[in-house]
Amino acid sequence: MSIQESPVRSGHPAQLKSRGRLAAETILPPIVMGVLFIGFWYAISYGVLDERRRFLLRPPHQVLEVGFLDWENFSEILNGLVSSTKVAMIGLFISIMIGFFLATVMSQAKVVERAIFPFMVTLQAIPILAIVPLISFWWGTGQRSRVVVCIIISLFPIIVNTLFGLQSAERGMHDLFTLHRASRTTRLRKLMFPAALPAIFAGLRISAGLSVIGAIVGDFFFGLGDVGIGQLLRKYANNLWGEQLLAAVIMSSALGVTVFLIFGWIQNMAIGKWHDTAGGGA
Repeated sequence: MSIQESPVRSGHPAQLKSRGRLAAETILPPIVMGVLFIGFWYAISYGVLDERRRFLLRPPHQVLEVGFLDWENFSEILNGLVSSTKVAMIGLFISIMIGFFLATVMSQAKVVERAIFPFMVTLQAIPILAIVPLISFWWGTGQRSRVVVCIIISLFPIIVNTLFGLQSAERGMHDLFTLHRASRTTRLRKLMFPAALPAIFAGLRISAGLSVIGAIVGDFFFGLGDVGIGQLLRKYANNLWGEQLLAAVIMSSALGVTVFLIFGWIQNMAIGKWHDTAGGGA
């Protein structure tokens, strides 16, 4: 019994050391980078900017005090963030539905892909500012127009990544399905979609962040309805309220990072272990 237990006891400290080292390598770099960033921020606020121009970049402690610890200001930012989050999620959901449908149809026929794909590229290349009058003409200047902006901005990555994933299944597997006379639906459901999952989730993570950007950009152009974080950013900038402006920017960034991480977590739960094994990872 002692002979069998000794390797476990001798290996246990090594495992703890390895886990501690891994945790340190994961946690310490962003902490160090954050400290350096805050130090650089202070250096700009007090070393580069004089007192008259310090409104351009308020120091971190003032941003914390005015933008976050003052409940009146922070609650206003939170309400705007909630409104923008709703718009972003609605736009992202519609983009996913449209993107999956178009990518699936294009993957089934080359002629359909050649007919649709150039217009998707054109839509992606059009500046939002150029079509703002058209959007306001058709959908008004409220929340629906903000959703349309989210769809336009976040649709293309979903289509491209989903189409690429559906077309990435191995030719040998296609031949095997053909040998067994599998139907088009069976081939799509059991071969193409499972092979496309890593690319699909990559597109979802990109589009999730873009949908947040679209919601904020839409707030700048369409001001009717609930006040979003973009409208607050414009108000704070126009009034030179540097603390509230930076707090709103930080919260907007936090929203984008949160949405990105949520989809990354969903990806790990859905295909993480399978994808690592298929790719030869540990």
